[in-house]
Amino acid sequence: MIKTQRAAISVVGKVLAGASLTGVLQETWQTNPELTQQQRGAIQDLSYGVLRFYGQLEAILGRLLKKALRDKSLHHLLLVCLYQLEYSRAPSHAVVNQAVATSRTLENGKGMQGLVNAVLRNFMRQRKDLLEQSAQTEVGRYSHPQWWIDKLRVQYPQHYPAILEVDNKRPPMTLRVNQHMISVQNYHKLLDEKGMDAVSSRHGALTLKQPVAVDKLPGFAEGWVSVQDAGAQLAAPFLDVHDGMRVLDACAAPGGKSTHLLELADISLTVLDSDNARLDQVKQNLARLQMQVERLVCGDAANLEEWWDGKPFDRILADVPCSASGVVCRHPDIKWLRRERDVLKFAASQAAIMHALWQTLSCNGKLLYVTCSIFAEENGLQIEAFMRHHPDARLLPLSEATMEKGQLLPSIQHDGFFYTLLQKV
Repeated sequence: MIKTQRAAISVVGKVLAGASLTGVLQETWQTNPELTQQQRGAIQDLSYGVLRFYGQLEAILGRLLKKALRDKSLHHLLLVCLYQLEYSRAPSHAVVNQAVATSRTLENGKGMQGLVNAVLRNFMRQRKDLLEQSAQTEVGRYSHPQWWIDKLRVQYPQHYPAILEVDNKRPPMTLRVNQHMISVQNYHKLLDEKGMDAVSSRHGALTLKQPVAVDKLPGFAEGWVSVQDAGAQLAAPFLDVHDGMRVLDACAAPGGKSTHLLELADISLTVLDSDNARLDQVKQNLARLQMQVERLVCGDAANLEEWWDGKPFDRILADVPCSASGVVCRHPDIKWLRRERDVLKFAASQAAIMHALWQTLSCNGKLLYVTCSIFAEENGLQIEAFMRHHPDARLLPLSEATMEKGQLLPSIQHDGFFYTLLQKV
């Protein structure tokens, strides 16, 4: 248990210092190959949990400490333990005893056992009052940065509290069945036989009531099924691909939408991404699903000289880099790593990519603009600006009842996405 807590302390510290949670966890697994699957799961739960509720936990800890701790590892240990006491099923006495033991192993933790014990026991005694006090500020109540809360309040005055609450939920595990290999109905039966309860959602997606490791899914290694959010599964059908079309998936990694396109039609697909390491993920997905593409290219979508062969595309999927503000439930580090100025930087990059890709689209061709963001600067405002500069662009309707002007807000069923379908006339 000491090893688990110490690893979680390290992960949380590195993320709060500016590193990606996914990257830090991968590094942790690589440098600690002796960790069991159970230990990895515990470390991941503690790390995600602290970052999910960081605003609240910080507010509580601030009231429990008379002065700030100079040692960050000790501070992060207390955050981890507060999360365990409030959100885990671990017995309270075990959490406190373990925290005291772990503090002894920290570089500057000697002599701090009394403080650790007192802080955690004070939380247990004053829990109700401390939770109420932490909710007196919006950062403490919603566990999001104030600028993020303010932006959502302006852009979604009726929905922002619900969005913030959903961000702090555990995400669902949703599957996309490869219907070239098995029907959705038959795969659903396989899940039932394995004791994996699932419910059907939009466009044949299946959402598990309890997440499982992917290697437990029937036929996963054989390519029968992929893990993909229900909201993300809208992209490929929206693009309206047909057999024989020349299609580009720009900014494609890790390849979930690319493989979905290949499941829908016999197309000539070019897969583009600016990151070679992430393109390797696309290759792995293609191999597992037993699929092939016309071209797999590393290049900057905004710089046509790097990758375009001059032949126009009938369809383009532009899933552009964004703030990822719609997928916070899956990546709770995002809300603490992003800065308000980043949103405008992403918007400028998106505009450059869209301008370049539009040149490669054939007349009457269609381009689907996609982000996993909920900020208007990257979505509706981006498209308005694009339409002003490109009079040959026509907005096409998208049939999705839960979207408002292309915006799919995050919910307990799916992540947040923005979709706009444009035709070149």
